[in-house]
Amino acid sequence: MAGKTLVAYFSASGTTARVAQQVAGAVGADTYEIVADPRYTAADLDWQNKRSRSSLEMNDESCRPAIAGALPDMSGYDVVLLGFPIWWYKEPRIVDTFIEGIDLSGKRVVPFATSGGSGIGGAESHMKGLCPDALWQSGRLLNGGDAAAWARSVCA
Repeated sequence: MAGKTLVAYFSASGTTARVAQQVAGAVGADTYEIVADPRYTAADLDWQNKRSRSSLEMNDESCRPAIAGALPDMSGYDVVLLGFPIWWYKEPRIVDTFIEGIDLSGKRVVPFATSGGSGIGGAESHMKGLCPDALWQSGRLLNGGDAAAWARSVCA
């Protein structure tokens, strides 16, 4: 593995967190959890309610939810594995807050996502637009048990 790796992830329900820990463990990476301030409640995550927090955020392209705590110092990392659930066919807006709040210029960024049925393509193209100076690599949905093998192949 060339350079130091960070696994940064947002997880609303714990599903992406479990995958992120498998990914980090497989490649010996540091982790950073993207935590919303305030945290999301079950009512906030009710995608069927058009007035829920997550629905309102995803319907507002400019929305950038606050992140609790300090963002990581990226100077020591060469690779970022960026994990999140798919919301409305792309990454949650809080992931946009993270991307725009740190310097990913020249760093290899590989997204991974969890999803009940949507692909990762919409998220990939959207994130590339937010930070075109990063070295984006194609990501993958990691819903099954192949997270560790995928991480080792990406970081080989």
